[in-house]
Amino acid sequence: MKANSLNMLAWKKFRKDKLSFSALVFIFLCVLLGIFAVVLSPDCSPMANKMHIELATHKPLTKILFLDIPKKDIKQVSFMEGLFFGKPSSVISIPIDKYTVIHNGVTYFPYQSEFKQTYTGNYKINNQTFYFGTDKYGRDLLSRMLYGIRISLSVGFIAVFISLFIGITLGLLAGYFRGKTDGIIMWFVNVIWSIPTLLMVIAITLALGKGFWQVFIAIGLTMWVEVARIVRGQVLSVRELEYVEAGKALAYKPFRIIFKHILPNVIGPVIVISAANFAAAILIEAGLSFLGIGAQPPIPSWGGMIKDHYSYIIMDKAYLAIIPGLAIMSLVLAFMLLGNGLRDAFDVKN
Repeated sequence: MKANSLNMLAWKKFRKDKLSFSALVFIFLCVLLGIFAVVLSPDCSPMANKMHIELATHKPLTKILFLDIPKKDIKQVSFMEGLFFGKPSSVISIPIDKYTVIHNGVTYFPYQSEFKQTYTGNYKINNQTFYFGTDKYGRDLLSRMLYGIRISLSVGFIAVFISLFIGITLGLLAGYFRGKTDGIIMWFVNVIWSIPTLLMVIAITLALGKGFWQVFIAIGLTMWVEVARIVRGQVLSVRELEYVEAGKALAYKPFRIIFKHILPNVIGPVIVISAANFAAAILIEAGLSFLGIGAQPPIPSWGGMIKDHYSYIIMDKAYLAIIPGLAIMSLVLAFMLLGNGLRDAFDVKN
């Protein structure tokens, strides 16, 4: 009951911090956008990878006419797969400038072409607005941005989970048993701590190979050190308290004391550091994708989008790099503000 009241008190303090609470709402909205990216995207194909080279680097709010012709052979996917991963398009979309309806079909001029063509059969004319414009391959940038949210949030969740699992376990063992156990663990922590994070991530990524899941594992394996140090420090401060001594007097096994009595009382600072690690994981993934060793094409990654379009910054197409850059900055800032709010909420001195 006491624990619940303390948690409620922390929640009330957190809600009073409007900036941090707004950051939490923003993160929640990003999670929803990531989950329903396929439904919300104009391009609901897998990886939002529908290319129209003739439409490359068009500015935001560009409107294009499309002639949609039904495909004969369509790969069937399950409802859930189509909902979360996209489904192959059921039509062939041809960008056109203008068209004329005829008796059994349509005549049209392909986009920026002077040669009239004729199609007979079923068709549909679709007027699509590219709200964020198109990238250098003619893909819808808004759709790529929505799909990219998944990469940033996924790498944060999985990397932080890996770092928490390793860091909390080693920190608890080092702080509780002390002696040789503490010495060995802290020696290992200091060795890992001395290696530059980005350099280690690059080394692990190259060892595991380039890919989607390899990035998650590589980042998670480099972020546990700070968690272990913080948990160890917290355990050292509580291991001599009365409730721990009572557990020892009742002949509880060490692991029961560690995980059932000590861990719940040191979890506050871990939650705070997790928010900071989440932001760091997003930045590291974006950096790796920019260097070309993160998520590989055609997977839409915000860092990869900046890599593909950074040369356009000195041209009138700077938005191609600025939009994903602002998205990274906003999400990282939201997690940093969330971490600051959680730190103040769990601070019993305030």
